[in-house]
Amino acid sequence: MIIFINGSINSGKSTVAKILAEKLGQVALVEIDQLRDFIAWMPISEAVPINLENAAAVIKNFIGRKINVIATYPLSEKNYNYLMENLKDFQDEIKIFTLSPRLEAALKNRGTRELTDQEVERIKYHYKIGIPNPSFGEIIDNSNEMPEETADKILQVINNLK
Repeated sequence: MIIFINGSINSGKSTVAKILAEKLGQVALVEIDQLRDFIAWMPISEAVPINLENAAAVIKNFIGRKINVIATYPLSEKNYNYLMENLKDFQDEIKIFTLSPRLEAALKNRGTRELTDQEVERIKYHYKIGIPNPSFGEIIDNSNEMPEETADKILQVINNLK
């Protein structure tokens, strides 16, 4: 099984993914943004295609070894299409959830995270291009939910699909 957790910066992707990983056990947690650290010097517009290519390869590697994957990333339609094309052999195993808190909730500092001005602008950009409301997967408004509640919603959907 491949679970994508989509959403803007500060929507709760990483936190929810970690909770899901704990609850499901024995899964690979692929934070696609972390692949960017290898090429942090590169402009983001050039790095994204490389990150997605690497993410598809890493996901295939784990799935080929019968290890379930939870992957997090803000997926635009273009990036979604790229990943689905590159993971088409596993299409029946892919579940996608978008965390979609209201913009004002996404713009608030949460937990110990202090948003930078650059992150605030990136969040606004993500909302402008529709990351929180894609045409694919299931959308979850987690504005007023604790991360555990959101993870439980995702687990319920996954269990109902089995």
